[in-house]
Amino acid sequence: MIFKNGQKILFIGDSITDSGRKEDPEGLGGGYVRMARDYLSVAYPAISLQIENRGVSGETILDLQSRWQEDVIALQPDWVSVSIGINDEWKEVGVAQYRDTYCELMEKTKKQTGASFILMETTILSENPHDGKNERLLPYNQVIREVAQQFGAILVPQNRLFTSYLGEQQGKTLTVDQVHMNSTGNWLMAMNWLKACGIIKE
Repeated sequence: MIFKNGQKILFIGDSITDSGRKEDPEGLGGGYVRMARDYLSVAYPAISLQIENRGVSGETILDLQSRWQEDVIALQPDWVSVSIGINDEWKEVGVAQYRDTYCELMEKTKKQTGASFILMETTILSENPHDGKNERLLPYNQVIREVAQQFGAILVPQNRLFTSYLGEQQGKTLTVDQVHMNSTGNWLMAMNWLKACGIIKE
Protein backbone atom coordinates (compact mmCIF):
# COMPACT_ATOMS: atom_id res chain seq x y z
CA MET A 1 0.00 0.00 0.00
CA ILE A 2 1.71 3.19 -1.17
CA PHE A 3 -0.61 5.56 0.71
CA LYS A 4 -0.02 6.12 4.42
CA ASN A 5 -2.53 6.86 7.14
CA GLY A 6 -3.50 10.52 7.22
CA GLN A 7 -2.06 11.40 3.81
CA LYS A 8 -3.85 13.80 1.48
CA ILE A 9 -4.48 12.79 -2.14
CA LEU A 10 -5.51 15.66 -4.38
CA PHE A 11 -7.14 15.01 -7.76
CA ILE A 12 -7.11 17.83 -10.29
CA GLY A 13 -8.29 18.05 -13.89
CA ASP A 14 -11.23 18.93 -16.11
CA SER A 15 -14.91 17.88 -16.20
CA ILE A 16 -14.08 14.17 -16.13
CA THR A 17 -12.50 14.72 -12.71
CA ASP A 18 -15.01 17.37 -11.61
CA SER A 19 -18.02 15.10 -12.17
CA GLY A 20 -20.43 17.38 -10.29
CA ARG A 21 -18.31 17.83 -7.19
CA LYS A 22 -19.83 21.22 -6.30
CA GLU A 23 -23.28 19.63 -5.99
CA ASP A 24 -21.92 16.80 -3.83
CA PRO A 25 -22.03 17.32 -0.03
CA GLU A 26 -18.66 15.54 0.23
CA GLY A 27 -17.16 17.58 -2.61
CA LEU A 28 -16.01 14.49 -4.50
CA GLY A 29 -18.52 14.30 -7.36
CA GLY A 30 -19.96 11.10 -8.74
CA GLY A 31 -17.07 9.96 -10.91
CA TYR A 32 -13.82 8.03 -10.70
CA VAL A 33 -12.51 10.09 -7.77
CA ARG A 34 -15.37 8.92 -5.56
CA MET A 35 -15.04 5.33 -6.77
CA ALA A 36 -11.31 5.26 -6.02
CA ARG A 37 -11.96 6.79 -2.57
CA ASP A 38 -14.69 4.27 -1.81
CA TYR A 39 -12.52 1.33 -2.83
CA LEU A 40 -9.63 2.53 -0.66
CA SER A 41 -11.99 3.09 2.28
CA VAL A 42 -13.47 -0.41 2.06
CA ALA A 43 -10.26 -2.28 1.23
CA TYR A 44 -8.19 -0.55 3.93
CA PRO A 45 -10.46 0.21 6.89
CA ALA A 46 -7.54 0.96 9.22
CA ILE A 47 -6.15 3.68 6.92
CA SER A 48 -7.76 7.12 6.79
CA LEU A 49 -6.96 9.24 3.74
CA GLN A 50 -7.95 12.81 2.92
CA ILE A 51 -9.29 12.93 -0.63
CA GLU A 52 -9.63 16.31 -2.36
CA ASN A 53 -11.26 16.84 -5.77
CA ARG A 54 -10.21 20.02 -7.57
CA GLY A 55 -11.51 19.21 -11.06
CA VAL A 56 -13.13 22.06 -13.04
CA SER A 57 -15.17 21.52 -16.18
CA GLY A 58 -13.75 22.78 -19.47
CA GLU A 59 -10.22 23.40 -18.32
CA THR A 60 -6.88 23.05 -20.08
CA ILE A 61 -3.39 22.85 -18.61
CA LEU A 62 -3.28 26.67 -18.85
CA ASP A 63 -6.37 26.95 -16.66
CA LEU A 64 -4.78 24.63 -14.12
CA GLN A 65 -1.73 26.87 -14.12
CA SER A 66 -3.83 29.92 -13.23
CA ARG A 67 -5.27 28.27 -10.10
CA TRP A 68 -2.45 25.90 -9.15
CA GLN A 69 -1.23 27.96 -6.19
CA GLU A 70 -4.67 28.07 -4.59
CA ASP A 71 -5.94 24.60 -5.47
CA VAL A 72 -2.74 22.58 -5.12
CA ILE A 73 0.20 24.30 -3.41
CA ALA A 74 -1.89 25.93 -0.66
CA LEU A 75 -3.46 22.57 0.24
CA GLN A 76 -0.06 20.89 0.73
CA PRO A 77 -1.01 17.44 -0.57
CA ASP A 78 1.10 14.34 -0.18
CA TRP A 79 -0.02 13.07 -3.59
CA VAL A 80 -1.24 14.95 -6.66
CA SER A 81 -3.19 13.05 -9.32
CA VAL A 82 -3.50 14.97 -12.61
CA SER A 83 -5.88 14.26 -15.49
CA ILE A 84 -5.74 16.94 -18.20
CA GLY A 85 -5.45 17.06 -21.99
CA ILE A 86 -8.82 16.48 -23.67
CA ASN A 87 -9.68 20.19 -23.70
CA ASP A 88 -6.11 21.09 -24.67
CA GLU A 89 -6.61 19.19 -27.93
CA TRP A 90 -10.05 20.75 -28.48
CA LYS A 91 -8.89 24.30 -27.69
CA GLU A 92 -5.67 23.85 -29.66
CA VAL A 93 -3.17 24.35 -26.86
CA GLY A 94 0.10 23.59 -28.61
CA VAL A 95 1.92 20.44 -27.61
CA ALA A 96 5.11 22.36 -26.76
CA GLN A 97 3.19 24.78 -24.54
CA TYR A 98 1.35 21.87 -22.96
CA ARG A 99 4.67 20.18 -22.17
CA ASP A 100 6.34 23.31 -20.81
CA THR A 101 3.39 24.19 -18.59
CA TYR A 102 3.04 20.63 -17.29
CA CYS A 103 6.74 20.52 -16.36
CA GLU A 104 6.54 23.93 -14.71
CA LEU A 105 3.64 22.81 -12.51
CA MET A 106 5.40 19.60 -11.52
CA GLU A 107 8.62 21.42 -10.67
CA LYS A 108 6.78 24.03 -8.61
CA THR A 109 4.82 21.39 -6.73
CA LYS A 110 7.88 19.29 -5.99
CA LYS A 111 9.73 22.27 -4.55
CA GLN A 112 6.87 23.70 -2.52
CA THR A 113 5.09 20.59 -1.26
CA GLY A 114 7.35 17.56 -1.76
CA ALA A 115 4.30 15.72 -3.09
CA SER A 116 4.46 12.58 -5.18
CA PHE A 117 2.65 12.48 -8.53
CA ILE A 118 0.15 10.24 -10.27
CA LEU A 119 -0.20 11.35 -13.89
CA MET A 120 -3.05 10.04 -15.98
CA GLU A 121 -3.09 9.76 -19.73
CA THR A 122 -6.19 11.26 -21.32
CA THR A 123 -9.19 9.07 -21.85
CA ILE A 124 -10.87 9.25 -25.30
CA LEU A 125 -12.62 11.50 -27.82
CA SER A 126 -14.65 8.68 -29.36
CA GLU A 127 -15.86 5.21 -28.48
CA ASN A 128 -15.23 4.14 -32.07
CA PRO A 129 -11.62 2.93 -32.09
CA HIS A 130 -11.50 3.12 -35.87
CA ASP A 131 -12.68 6.67 -36.66
CA GLY A 132 -9.29 8.30 -36.08
CA LYS A 133 -10.46 10.83 -33.49
CA ASN A 134 -8.51 9.35 -30.60
CA GLU A 135 -5.31 9.60 -32.62
CA ARG A 136 -5.47 13.38 -32.11
CA LEU A 137 -4.64 12.77 -28.46
CA LEU A 138 -1.44 10.81 -29.12
CA PRO A 139 0.97 13.80 -28.91
CA TYR A 140 -0.51 14.91 -25.58
CA ASN A 141 -0.29 11.42 -24.15
CA GLN A 142 3.32 11.16 -25.27
CA VAL A 143 4.03 14.33 -23.27
CA ILE A 144 2.30 12.88 -20.22
CA ARG A 145 4.45 9.76 -20.41
CA GLU A 146 7.62 11.85 -20.75
CA VAL A 147 6.70 14.13 -17.84
CA ALA A 148 5.86 11.10 -15.68
CA GLN A 149 9.27 9.62 -16.38
CA GLN A 150 11.06 12.93 -15.76
CA PHE A 151 9.43 13.45 -12.36
CA GLY A 152 9.31 9.84 -11.19
CA ALA A 153 5.52 9.80 -11.26
CA ILE A 154 3.14 6.86 -11.33
CA LEU A 155 1.70 6.72 -14.85
CA VAL A 156 -1.91 5.66 -15.37
CA PRO A 157 -2.15 4.56 -19.03
CA GLN A 158 -5.82 5.48 -19.36
CA ASN A 159 -5.76 6.11 -23.11
CA ARG A 160 -4.08 2.83 -23.95
CA LEU A 161 -6.31 0.86 -21.58
CA PHE A 162 -9.49 2.52 -22.86
CA THR A 163 -8.41 1.85 -26.45
CA SER A 164 -7.74 -1.79 -25.62
CA TYR A 165 -11.12 -2.12 -23.91
CA LEU A 166 -12.94 -0.57 -26.86
CA GLY A 167 -11.28 -3.03 -29.21
CA GLU A 168 -12.58 -5.99 -27.20
CA GLN A 169 -15.93 -4.93 -25.74
CA GLN A 170 -19.22 -6.18 -27.14
CA GLY A 171 -22.27 -3.92 -26.91
CA LYS A 172 -21.10 -1.83 -23.97
CA THR A 173 -20.66 1.93 -23.60
CA LEU A 174 -18.29 3.93 -21.45
CA THR A 175 -19.56 7.47 -22.00
CA VAL A 176 -22.75 9.50 -22.30
CA ASP A 177 -21.48 11.59 -25.23
CA GLN A 178 -18.23 9.94 -26.47
CA VAL A 179 -16.18 11.89 -23.89
CA HIS A 180 -17.86 12.21 -20.49
CA MET A 181 -18.00 8.98 -18.55
CA ASN A 182 -21.05 6.99 -17.56
CA SER A 183 -20.74 4.83 -14.44
CA THR A 184 -18.98 2.06 -16.40
CA GLY A 185 -16.41 4.48 -17.77
CA ASN A 186 -15.82 5.98 -14.37
CA TRP A 187 -15.31 2.54 -12.87
CA LEU A 188 -12.83 1.67 -15.62
CA MET A 189 -10.94 4.89 -14.86
CA ALA A 190 -10.92 4.13 -11.14
CA MET A 191 -9.79 0.54 -11.71
CA ASN A 192 -6.97 1.70 -13.99
CA TRP A 193 -5.89 4.25 -11.38
CA LEU A 194 -5.96 1.72 -8.55
CA LYS A 195 -4.03 -0.83 -10.61
CA ALA A 196 -1.37 1.69 -11.57
CA CYS A 197 -0.96 2.56 -7.88
CA GLY A 198 -0.58 -1.13 -7.02
CA ILE A 199 -3.78 -1.21 -4.97
CA ILE A 200 -5.50 -3.74 -7.21
CA LYS A 201 -3.30 -6.50 -8.56
CA GLU A 202 -3.60 -7.69 -12.14
